[in-house]
Amino acid sequence: MKENNFDNSKASISQNDQLRIVEALLFASSDPLDKKTLSEKLPENSNIDEIINRLEDIYQNRGLELKKVGNKFMFKTAEDLSFIMQREAKAQKKLSKAAIETLSIIAYHQPVTRAEIEDIRGVNVSPGTIDTLLQMNWIKIKGRRKVLGNPIVYGTTDEFLVHFDLENIKDLPEMKELKSMGLLDNNLPPDLYPENIINDNDIEEIDAINSIEVDGEI
Repeated sequence: MKENNFDNSKASISQNDQLRIVEALLFASSDPLDKKTLSEKLPENSNIDEIINRLEDIYQNRGLELKKVGNKFMFKTAEDLSFIMQREAKAQKKLSKAAIETLSIIAYHQPVTRAEIEDIRGVNVSPGTIDTLLQMNWIKIKGRRKVLGNPIVYGTTDEFLVHFDLENIKDLPEMKELKSMGLLDNNLPPDLYPENIINDNDIEEIDAINSIEVDGEI
């Protein structure tokens, strides 16, 4: 058995071991991790930005690459090798056209209420459509809008960014590209762009999200 010479006292951790710790944390996690989470395992004087930059350099042209997802990081199969890899993922339902359109509207207009989604689509949104997207962890409840009735608002998740290989929500393609691929109805309005994302200032965050009955919008 290999002797363990690692000193787990934070103050004595070398820069090389700090890099190894961050590498191990990212490799072991199935979810993206932010700098704060990674820094908690390192000495107070550690430079997490420098460590991230070193890992990005190390993993250039390798089978894995360090990918930024929003303000978090994770290891992913290198893009040019992804076609020969089968990604282990949760069994997912095949999305209906209504679900694809609903997801697209949430992505481009978030945070957005069900009523706002219906206004854009011009038809009612089935509770089952919202439930499916929540179960797939592609959208989440972000809070309630500070208006009469305090309706629930929805936004996308980190899992959404990971699945669609986006670093940031502003990397979404223009709506005309989605229409050309047949993912959106050509009758949808032409204003579904990342620049139109609503400011979070009028949103009241919800602490006990699990206690909310989504179907009833209470």
